[in-house]
Amino acid sequence: MAKPVRVRRLTDQEGQRLQQIVRRGSTSSVRYRRAMMLLASAGGNRVPVIAQLVQADGDTVRDVTHRFNEIGLACLDPQWAGGRPRLLSPDDEDFVVATATTRPARLGQPFTRWSLRKLAAYLRKVHGRLIRIGRETLRGLLARRGITFQRTKTWKESPDPECDAKLDRIEHVLELFPDRVFAFDEFGPLGIRPTGGHSWSPSNHPKRHPATYHRTHGVRYFHGCYSVGDDTLWGVNHRRKGTGNTLAALKSIRAARPDGAPIYVILDNLSAHKGTDIRRWAKRHKVELCSTPTYASWANPIEAHFGPLRQFTIANSNYPNHTVQTRALHACLRWRNANARHREVLAAERKERARIRSEKGIRWGGRLLKAAA
Repeated sequence: MAKPVRVRRLTDQEGQRLQQIVRRGSTSSVRYRRAMMLLASAGGNRVPVIAQLVQADGDTVRDVTHRFNEIGLACLDPQWAGGRPRLLSPDDEDFVVATATTRPARLGQPFTRWSLRKLAAYLRKVHGRLIRIGRETLRGLLARRGITFQRTKTWKESPDPECDAKLDRIEHVLELFPDRVFAFDEFGPLGIRPTGGHSWSPSNHPKRHPATYHRTHGVRYFHGCYSVGDDTLWGVNHRRKGTGNTLAALKSIRAARPDGAPIYVILDNLSAHKGTDIRRWAKRHKVELCSTPTYASWANPIEAHFGPLRQFTIANSNYPNHTVQTRALHACLRWRNANARHREVLAAERKERARIRSEKGIRWGGRLLKAAA
């Protein structure tokens, strides 16, 4: 008759350690269950009883017992063999990543993006390779390689032949004459309709606006002026953009510096900003118009200040008419100018400024950074 399998006689240190693990528990369920097996075997329990106690197979109990008799408490931390051998070589993984980052149309597939199912099915049919991979394994492989599912973005390069010269001029006046630099631009159209946004509310009970989108109030455009030196923003609403409204804004800017010395106004290339009347008036009143390059209106300092204005007056709003909307805009402007250095204003402006200048590899002026030598 075969001799029953049981652990050898425990030393005092081994018995105390096993008892400590069983009594206090362990962060590892493997260590805890193996310690129970050994302690039960040392107490004279047979293999079937121990297997029932720890809900394990009898062969597992025997293996752990034999392993303890060979190497002692080191058997509590088994060195796993690593599981099933890898089916994909490093070259295969590189091929999977390259395929996932290639547009399907370039590989002859009739869709614009990959799903995990489509990508796995395509990899199984690649000629000259045998790549069989499940969706979860594919997901894990892409995650390890830093490939994630991201929203596609658009971008534009400025075709303006004078792009560098215009950006250099804007940077020059901002650096040397900040107290005499102003910025002008419009944003809109501003309609009268419920606008989504964010606000503090109890969990799963967001505030709601009525879905009354059909309102025949027309639109307005906010014409804003910003003093870089004074950090002051002001503006008015008009029914439309036009040369007359732009000229009125420039006159208000000139009135902010009535000393007759030259001033510099940064504005974009909208046709309403560079009419003959505007250029003639600017030359007569010592106003230099510094135009931003085409598709580079982000170089206008006022853009960063429009972001918080939209966020706190247009988003999450439901104005009944344009009069109330305009009053709200002006009230926010008064608060902003009175709290120009308020930390919330600065934080909101930093966030908007970062969004505007978020083009990777492009400096503030919009030109590509030179490659390191």
